[in-house]
Amino acid sequence: SAIGDSSLQLHGSHEVRVPDDKHEAKVFVLTSPAYADAAATESARTISAQILRIAVYTQGDEQTTYVNIANPVAHAMVFYAKSPNYDRLIEAARGVADDMRQLVAALPGMAVSEQRKPMRFEKHYRKYKGDGPARMMAKFRTFEKSQLVIDVDTGQGFDATVEAVVAALKASAVSDASDSTGWEVIAQIRLRDDAVYIGLTNPFIEDKMIRINSRFRGDSKSEQSPYPGVDHVAALPTEVLIVEDGDEIRVLHYGQMWRMQLYFWDSGYRAFTANVGVPSRIAKSIAAAIEEAAGS
Repeated sequence: SAIGDSSLQLHGSHEVRVPDDKHEAKVFVLTSPAYADAAATESARTISAQILRIAVYTQGDEQTTYVNIANPVAHAMVFYAKSPNYDRLIEAARGVADDMRQLVAALPGMAVSEQRKPMRFEKHYRKYKGDGPARMMAKFRTFEKSQLVIDVDTGQGFDATVEAVVAALKASAVSDASDSTGWEVIAQIRLRDDAVYIGLTNPFIEDKMIRINSRFRGDSKSEQSPYPGVDHVAALPTEVLIVEDGDEIRVLHYGQMWRMQLYFWDSGYRAFTANVGVPSRIAKSIAAAIEEAAGS
């Protein structure tokens, strides 16, 4: 496969449930050993920058297949903004972005390089607290302030905490798209001794993210292609981080309003105000799934 022939490591993949089965979509979760080495001395709480995602989806009246990537350079600008090694890490991120493009270019079809929305300047990413008037919905928080602590008994040690959290998530009963409860683990990645990433999804978050982004995109919507927001599935999966932070073990997840703005701001302010309760439902569901089974 193209991934097997690259310098990247595949950790998981998932077929995304598109509303009404009108499109097909699949997301791949990868890492780069070289990029991980470049960031080895950074805070464990920045490991989201290391997660690489490639999406394959169909779109348009002919249901043409497209491939896109979640830009690791933009992620590096957000998560490494305060690092003294910022410039070096941005260069490393550009290198891994090139690796991802080379992987995609090896696939059959026509290579097209096009930046998709939302698009921002570097200055905005380095101080990212949300976008426009919706910043107040994210409480003007940076990524660090948006990392919410889940109440889990961590006295058992790091490895046992990871096992307990993963077991709790896998034991949760996954509901249909009408309910936010229950989570599927797409990928579990130990990026280093003090940091584990767990990638999550469920039918609710998939349905909401695609519908919200599609709602006001009339210029690219048709009867044969009713959900243009399928081109944003590289935002999946959402994540739980387990990190050693000083003398403490922390189980963290992101405030979903902050995360949704990062990936879906181009949906428009109206889409956010019409779905203002969705991020909270997702965040509470993740915390509840873990706390009920693995909490203190």
